[in-house]
Amino acid sequence: MRRPILVTAALLTLGLTAFSPSSVAPPLAHYLTPLPADPNTTDEPVEDHKIIIYQMMVRLFGNQQTVNKPHGTLAENGVGKFNDITDKALQEIKKLGASHVWYTGVLEHATMTDYSKFGISLDDADVVKGRAGSPYAVKDYYDVSPDLAVNVPKRMQEFEALVKRTHANGLKVFIDFIPNHVARSYKSDAKPAGVVDLGEKDDKTKAFAPNNNFYYLPGKAFVVPKGADPLGPAAKGPKEDGKYLEMPAKATGNDVFSEAPSINDWYETVKLNYGVDYQNGRKLHLDPIPDTWLKMRDILLFWAQKDVDGFRCDMAEMVPVEFWAWVIPEIKKAKPGILFMGEAYNNKEYRTYLERGKFDYLYDKVGLYDGLRRLMTGGGKIEDINYVWSQESRGFSSHMLRFLENHDEQRIASKDFAGDTKPAIPAMTVSATLGSGPVMLYFGQEVGEPGRGAEGFSSEDGRTTIFDYWGVPEHQKWMNGGAFDGGKLSLQQKQLRDFYGRLLNLCASSEALRKGRFYELQDANNLAKEYDDKKLYSFLRFTDKQRLLVVANFSPTQTYVPTLKVPDAAWKLMGLDPLRNQFIYTDVLNGRAGSTSARVTLPPFSAVILEIEPKK
Repeated sequence: MRRPILVTAALLTLGLTAFSPSSVAPPLAHYLTPLPADPNTTDEPVEDHKIIIYQMMVRLFGNQQTVNKPHGTLAENGVGKFNDITDKALQEIKKLGASHVWYTGVLEHATMTDYSKFGISLDDADVVKGRAGSPYAVKDYYDVSPDLAVNVPKRMQEFEALVKRTHANGLKVFIDFIPNHVARSYKSDAKPAGVVDLGEKDDKTKAFAPNNNFYYLPGKAFVVPKGADPLGPAAKGPKEDGKYLEMPAKATGNDVFSEAPSINDWYETVKLNYGVDYQNGRKLHLDPIPDTWLKMRDILLFWAQKDVDGFRCDMAEMVPVEFWAWVIPEIKKAKPGILFMGEAYNNKEYRTYLERGKFDYLYDKVGLYDGLRRLMTGGGKIEDINYVWSQESRGFSSHMLRFLENHDEQRIASKDFAGDTKPAIPAMTVSATLGSGPVMLYFGQEVGEPGRGAEGFSSEDGRTTIFDYWGVPEHQKWMNGGAFDGGKLSLQQKQLRDFYGRLLNLCASSEALRKGRFYELQDANNLAKEYDDKKLYSFLRFTDKQRLLVVANFSPTQTYVPTLKVPDAAWKLMGLDPLRNQFIYTDVLNGRAGSTSARVTLPPFSAVILEIEPKK
């Protein structure tokens, strides 16, 4: 978020791992690899973490309505349901190459839709962003969104059925865990017996207390931001009067310790207290273990019991690393193999959150994503890719999640980004194959969804809304009335989806891409007349059994026909002798026949992946 089963007594009394900041496990030795003698490669021991994640906003994924009225209600614009994610839909996602599905927006969150007849309190529009509401303003950690159920009283059973259906189709499940903040209206109606709600026992006379769940501004009432107009000038939401009552005011989710957050703050959320006294030099109060830690551990255990396979942890760096160092091992004791993927933006803290925090994966946003985006839009430098593998994520690249789209980022095909799907071909090829870590695709990316329209609270910003009820037009063409067969796609869209499928399935099946070493070929080719090292990027991925040569062309206009050179050092590392053998180069990405020459034709915005095999 950067934009505006019951828990048993045994679980609730789970013995706590002894913890203090000084008892954190030492750094993993393989993260501290020395710089290699050859600057074109690393000595990083490669680990196979090549999972393929398909992210979908559940509210939008299965919606077949096409009205798309700005600020439209659920009745007007429709909403996707858990049940819309059918066996056929899951089979097609699996065929695309996915191994995991990240179901985004599952937890119950604040909304302007009235579910009071089902015992769910109506939210105040003064602190809800958009008609549907942000899925990152959680209202009940122990429940799922009623929007997503066909039968609202049976909503949890419908989610549980989706998890079983996903597993039956050979896919695993991620859901969101939002640890840093909750909706201002947070109140759990579905919490298991014996669970004390967040804030229920807080001492509200204190700005900070180690066992308070929230931060307070004693004596001050919350002030709705000036300009807050969640449904625009033509409509009013429920209870919308600019007078939301919160006394004393709580600190706002994006670390705003004021009773009057601005319109640009996360004013619909409140910050959770993990034992950090922000207003006194961020002093830590971690012994005894803070109450918020215990509550969040129990929430994670609750969902682990629902058989989810992993958590995408929202704004992980806004929560102290000491909490993650304690809670992730606690959850993995209860469910070994469960995965934790952190949304992270501070590249100086990546190592900390992997080593001390015990995360399995972190976002590679400010490094690879940002660098590729610049290249896709005519700026940037090829050297930015080199910087990522050689410095920024050196030693732990297998733990970095690579992507070109997600719910926070602009769509590639939008006018705000590339305005076209073609630049995704070289960029996604590099993103997916540069390392052995996870790769992610956002629903609709594979058919060139451009994110057009001002949906309501979400403006015309190149993103697919997370705040509004909406139909996603290009994705709906693939959905084809629930057939999920791409029947309404154009030829160009079918070709784009085919590219993603070929690339992701290659990533899933290739030993070299899953666990091969890396060797950059820029230095070996940069003096060649046919090789433009400002627009072309090439590298090897290899094991003893498979050798691949990846080349991407980021030029929007130029076709290159280089004969690719592999230096002697790289041949030696691959265990091959070019003086004694001839080789066949087969393009396994594009399905082109093999050749005894490493001469390739690279049209604008293209990529090839050549498998190198000794000629028999």
